[in-house]
Amino acid sequence: MSQSKVSRIETGKALPSVIDVQQILNALGIDDELAQELLGLARVANVEYQDVRTSVRRGLHHRQRELAALEAGAKHIRYFLPTAVTGLLQTPDYMRSAMNPPLGAAVGDITKTLALKLERQSILYDTTKQFDFLLTESAARWQLCEPAVMAMQLDRLVSISRLPNVNIGVLPLSARVADVPFHTFTIYGAKLVTVELFTGQLVLRDPKDIEHYRDLFDFFTSEATQGSDARELLRGWSEEFMRSRE
Repeated sequence: MSQSKVSRIETGKALPSVIDVQQILNALGIDDELAQELLGLARVANVEYQDVRTSVRRGLHHRQRELAALEAGAKHIRYFLPTAVTGLLQTPDYMRSAMNPPLGAAVGDITKTLALKLERQSILYDTTKQFDFLLTESAARWQLCEPAVMAMQLDRLVSISRLPNVNIGVLPLSARVADVPFHTFTIYGAKLVTVELFTGQLVLRDPKDIEHYRDLFDFFTSEATQGSDARELLRGWSEEFMRSRE
């Protein structure tokens, strides 16, 4: 391990991975009992699981405040969306359908959560930040709501994509892509990645994990339709939803 890396760890500029900690422990000859304790702390530091049940007990609105803090603290945020439109891009009607509150959530908490989700969207107009959203065709066209609501949601994507600091790319099903979009993830700068699961989310802080997800995002982006071509696709799907009402 280089001295510069040791220095970055010592000064808090880099989070040591579990492997880094293991190497340091081996070099220092730490006894097994203490070594296992320190390795356990390293695993917790690098991977955190936040389950939905805990969020319900605390109040779902607290999760929105946590997301707002993450967004405020990052200059460049990348969203990979293979299944649905994310909260920052949702219209109110789509948002209500997408909320699908977990069992045990109070009605009042849901109302507060929706209000905070809408409030968070103002950050898109902060031109000191860069937002990259990458959606699959399945995410854009999954009929979560009635056709009119879906059409409005797609129109909003077109509108938001015109902001100077927002890029919305689309991966059409007609594209041949040599990898599979397993799950939703969000990359907050170079510090943190969140991975969405049905029962909660994983929070990854290991630099190697963050680098891997950044490489994944770059790969899928290279296969995506961008700019005016992406807007043309989104407009076409919006028109299809409007025609289906007739």
